[in-house]
Amino acid sequence: MTMLLENIRMAVTSLKANKSRALLTMLGIIIGIASVIAIMTVGNSLTMSVSTSMQSMGANNINVYIQPRETEKEEKENGIVFGTIERTKELTEEDYFTDEIIYSLISDFEDSIEAISISENVGSATIKNKDNSASISILGTSRGYFKANEKTMLAGRQFSGEETQNMRNVAIVSSKFVEDLYECEYEEAVGKDITAELNGEAVQYTIIGVYEQEDSAGMFGASSGTECYIPLTTAQEFNHSKNYSSLSIVSKVGVDSDDLAKRIEAYLEGYYRNNQYFTVMAFSMSSMVSILDDMMGTIVTAISVIAGIALLVGGIGVMNIMLVSITERTREIGTRKALGATNSSIRTQFIVEAMIMCFIGGAIGVVVGVGLGSFASSLLGYAASPSTGSIVGSLLFSLAIGIFFGYYPANKAAKMNPIDALRYE
Repeated sequence: MTMLLENIRMAVTSLKANKSRALLTMLGIIIGIASVIAIMTVGNSLTMSVSTSMQSMGANNINVYIQPRETEKEEKENGIVFGTIERTKELTEEDYFTDEIIYSLISDFEDSIEAISISENVGSATIKNKDNSASISILGTSRGYFKANEKTMLAGRQFSGEETQNMRNVAIVSSKFVEDLYECEYEEAVGKDITAELNGEAVQYTIIGVYEQEDSAGMFGASSGTECYIPLTTAQEFNHSKNYSSLSIVSKVGVDSDDLAKRIEAYLEGYYRNNQYFTVMAFSMSSMVSILDDMMGTIVTAISVIAGIALLVGGIGVMNIMLVSITERTREIGTRKALGATNSSIRTQFIVEAMIMCFIGGAIGVVVGVGLGSFASSLLGYAASPSTGSIVGSLLFSLAIGIFFGYYPANKAAKMNPIDALRYE
């Protein structure tokens, strides 16, 4: 331990004696480490932002939709089938999900399904109140929509069964809508009527509730408008439609959403077994988040490896300077060996010196990298998320660079003949 501390002291003294040369030598290490840390910081920040955005859509949600069925080509050459094709055909009445299919799904999976969300777009409109105005997108939703999308009610209530069944013209608006249009308390907006121009027709809705609209900053950008929800049956009556091409299912707590997605897909495929053009696809949001995290991790790692090439350049610089240093200190090495220093002690001295140089360069690189990564993340609108693992790993890797590229010069110094070293000019 005493010998190690002495080697560290000698290494620091040597670096202090040649500050400019040491700094220039460490520059490659600094740039390499800073590049890796900055990339990892931005990558982690982006990954966390994307994951958070997708989690906010409902981690336990299962999306189900109808997609074209892939089928083998009918044309063959010498009995060989080449690839697959996707038959293109417009959805017809018999291809959509029906109320009977949905009720059957709820009945057979009542122990696993918490709610089913269905939505249908009605249109956009601008609502005015004296000098104030607010842009809205009107969306017809099932009662399970608020559960699936984790909407928080601030005033009023959600749709009742009677309002849904009788296609009432009632609406649930956002907190932003109330603030922009009425500039009043949320409770005061309940009961007010709004009139929207839709397809040349003036339609009046009564506000029965106000939900909290969260800022949609992040990877999806900020939203300038707001959504207004009406009963799904009311929207279908206005659009003259009663078909569903997609569903969002909320699984109950404790239910494996990935497994449930597979079971639901197999169940619904029974209804489409004889449909030669369309089939059903179901996937869980948790699996999508996992896949996205893996993809982002792979991309960040690949870019970091490319940036890490600078570390190799820095390592070569360290080896070069260590060889020069050994040449300059040949008489010192000869003197130490003449006084009884062993080859291993000489070797250790120069390896420690290379390690100290690389470690200091790595530490400076970490500070610069975290700073650059945080700055870049803030410019992109994400919260900075430096990775502790990447920081520790980078420091350990810089030490490994010192050992690897410092060993050859150190071994060369250790094998010097003391008599030749003392006679060196």
